[in-house]
Amino acid sequence: MAAKTGKGSGKALWFAAALAIVVIAALAWGTLGARPTGSEDNRQDQAASQGSGMDQRLKALQRRQPGDPFAMGRTDAPVVLIKYEDFRCPFCSKFTADVEPQLIERYVETGVLRIEWRDFPVFGPESVEVAKAARAAARQGRFWQFHDVAYSMGSGTKKASFPEERIQEVARQAGVPDLARFNADRADPAIAQAIQADMAEGQQLGVSSTPAFIVNTEPILGAQPLERFVAVIEAERAKS
Repeated sequence: MAAKTGKGSGKALWFAAALAIVVIAALAWGTLGARPTGSEDNRQDQAASQGSGMDQRLKALQRRQPGDPFAMGRTDAPVVLIKYEDFRCPFCSKFTADVEPQLIERYVETGVLRIEWRDFPVFGPESVEVAKAARAAARQGRFWQFHDVAYSMGSGTKKASFPEERIQEVARQAGVPDLARFNADRADPAIAQAIQADMAEGQQLGVSSTPAFIVNTEPILGAQPLERFVAVIEAERAKS
């Protein structure tokens, strides 16, 4: 399953488009005379209500669980960035190398931003296997270290490859202390189920490519520049 990503694709905001359809439909419902009564104000109120419902749905995705090994930042941070990613995705690697460290320094470490990971392995069986490995590393407190090492192996526009020997090397470089336990945990059905749950969450939102982000209620698609994330984070911070 190919994933088209990059700066230009940022305009294709998946649920923003869906929300626009809802709003247009709500307005057309009155404009075309399907409702014999009701003012323009009423139609605008209905459209605003639809938008508010979407915002609530998106905020409900924030887990904010204390001690979550797949999150960094304060549980009460005013802004949460949820990221749907595949370890083989070159644009995910680009985000991790170019943008995420600056967001961590500027916003996570100052208590403004929380980052929550979601698995979205779209590039086939190798993507699923490395996702399982990352979750196994998380059981020994080494998820983010595994995350950083795995992404360091991707660059440019080529998908990283994760045969078995590379997965073992990533685990070693990430400092996973017990490799025997790591390999046993990878086969735990609970890990596969957790990955599938993340995939289902993204698919229900209409996510079809990586990386995809939700910043509170604002979608960002693709490896957008730092300035785009800063603008959205600051806007969401101001709302809170």
